[in-house]
Amino acid sequence: MKRHFREISVALALGLLLFGLALAAPAFFGRQQILSTLTITAPVLIAACGMTLVILSRQIDISIGSQFALCSTLTGLLAKTGLPIFVAALGAIGCGALLGACNGALIAGLRLPSIVVTLATMVTWREALRWWREGEFVRDLPDGFQWFGLSQLAGQSVILGVALAIFLLLAWAMKYVAAGRHVYAVGTDAEAARLAGLRPQRVTFSLFVLMGILVGVAALLNAIRFSDVDPKTGTGLELQTIAAAVVGGVAISGGRGNLWGVLAGVLLLGCIAPGLVFLSMPSQWEKAIQGAIILLAVAADGWRGRRR
Repeated sequence: MKRHFREISVALALGLLLFGLALAAPAFFGRQQILSTLTITAPVLIAACGMTLVILSRQIDISIGSQFALCSTLTGLLAKTGLPIFVAALGAIGCGALLGACNGALIAGLRLPSIVVTLATMVTWREALRWWREGEFVRDLPDGFQWFGLSQLAGQSVILGVALAIFLLLAWAMKYVAAGRHVYAVGTDAEAARLAGLRPQRVTFSLFVLMGILVGVAALLNAIRFSDVDPKTGTGLELQTIAAAVVGGVAISGGRGNLWGVLAGVLLLGCIAPGLVFLSMPSQWEKAIQGAIILLAVAADGWRGRRR
C-alpha cells in the first residue's frame, strides 16, 4: 500500500474530480465529449511516457514542446507535397529521433547538464521554426491527411489504439525487460550501475533518442486531428508531461516511479481544461492549476522522503 501511495492518491483525486464534474456538469460525460477528451489526451500520454523514462534516469527534457512543433510542421509539409501519409509519419518520427539524438549527444557525450542543454535547444528550435514559417499554418493538406483519411470516429479510435499500445508496451518493458531495469539502475546510482557493467551514458543517449521518437509519434497523432497544422503547437507540452510524471509518483531525483501512475496523472490533468469549460471558468486557470499540482506533488514527495 505504501509503495503505491502516490499512484493510489492520484487515482482517488481523479475519481473525486470526475465525481464533482458529474454533480456540477453532467454534460461532461457525453459520449462524444469523453471521446474527444481522450483523443486530445492520447498524444500527451505518449510524450509523458518518454518524459517519465528520462526523469527516471535522473535527467530532464524541456525541449519537447519545440520538438513537437517541428515534427508536426514537417508532417504537414511532407503530406502537402503529395507523399503518402505513412511517409509523412516516418518523417515525423525520424525528425523526432534526430532532435532527440542531438540532445542525447550533448548530454551523454559531452556530459552537459540536461536542463541547460534542453533549455537551449527548446529556444533554438522554437525560434528557428518561427523564423522559417513566420507563424504561417501548413494549409491545403490532402483529404487523406485528417483522421488518416478515415471517418472522425475511426480516426479517433486509431489514435487511442496507438497510444494505448505504446503505453502498454513501455509499461511491460520497464518491468520485464533488462533495458527497463537499466533505466532504474542508472537513475538510482549511475556510478554503481557503471561498476555493475552498465554504460550510463549509452542508456542516457538511448533514452533521449526514444524521447524524440515518442514526441514524433505524438506530434503525428495530434496533427491528423486537424485540416491544417499550426507551427505554434506544442507550447506548454513540457509542463504537461513533467506534471503528469511527477503527479503520477515519479521521483524528480530519478530511480523511482512507474507508468501506471503517469497514466492517472495524464488523465487527471487532461480533465482540467474541459472541466473548466463545462464549469464556465476562465481557461487561464488551467496552467495555474497544473503548476499548483506540480508544487504539491513535489512537496509531498519531499515530505515523504524526510519521513523515511
